[in-house]
Amino acid sequence: MEPGRIGVIFDCDGTLLDSMDVWREVEDELARRAGATLTDADKDELTTLNIPEAGAFFHDRFGLGAAADDVVHMMDELMLDYYRNRAHERPGALAFVSALVERGVRVSVASSSPQKYLQAGLERAGFSPYVSLIVSVDDVASSKREPKVYDHTRRLMDTPLDTTWGFEDSAYALRTLRDAGYRTVGIYDRDDAGTHEELQANADVVIDSFEELDAETFIGWNGC
Repeated sequence: MEPGRIGVIFDCDGTLLDSMDVWREVEDELARRAGATLTDADKDELTTLNIPEAGAFFHDRFGLGAAADDVVHMMDELMLDYYRNRAHERPGALAFVSALVERGVRVSVASSSPQKYLQAGLERAGFSPYVSLIVSVDDVASSKREPKVYDHTRRLMDTPLDTTWGFEDSAYALRTLRDAGYRTVGIYDRDDAGTHEELQANADVVIDSFEELDAETFIGWNGC
């Protein structure tokens, strides 16, 4: 198998970028503005929602903002500041991605975040020279609860399903990938995205850090 026939679809937040704490900070700030306290069940639900859905969640459940769009605007201001000024890679992520690209592996990003967050954050953290294909669930009017965003990204990469891998920190996204026939790597970030046990139930391989995995080993998994 030529490396050029191998595709990797990376999640962004919690996978390439060490950003999940910021999302939780934003959720807590929105709850504070609404005079509410998020339960563990609320946080689990929010993990699976895209931005418009999260805006509707806070508006419908807690009455925040005059409309869901007002909440989305609040989130937008808070998140753009992070992605433009503070976004940083997870340890070893940039080295791993650059090594794949240098060896001819086709690399992309598929995320639940909006394009403007992705573009700003990936540039800020140094990924832009290596990742030119960036797809948001907004681009396909979907979510990671279904495989549409992954299938669209794979078609753009033009790689076979059986040698296209998804790297995710979220157990529910890994489950979507697995059920759609993708090979999967779970990278642990935090329990509310997916415990080690939940990741292992849905991934071919589970790692705690990109520093545990090198490009040559990964390419070897594809028979190269």
